[in-house]
Amino acid sequence: MAKPDNRADNVEHLQQSIQNTQQNLHEAEEYLNEFSSEISSREREEIEDKNERRKRSIEGFRAEVKDEAAHSRES
Repeated sequence: MAKPDNRADNVEHLQQSIQNTQQNLHEAEEYLNEFSSEISSREREEIEDKNERRKRSIEGFRAEVKDEAAHSRES
């Protein structure tokens, strides 16, 4: 039997994902600031690329939060 669609805690999970991703982004930026002279240009580029993906993920999570908020008002 399929589970019913329980969206009650979706916003909470999304907000936690936003916080975790922001923390990872911040830590990676600190790492780059502290060790940029000690890492290869390839490693730096990989970290910068990953941070760009993190920023896009945060935007996506925020859009989902808005969708969930709109859905909860409709219910």
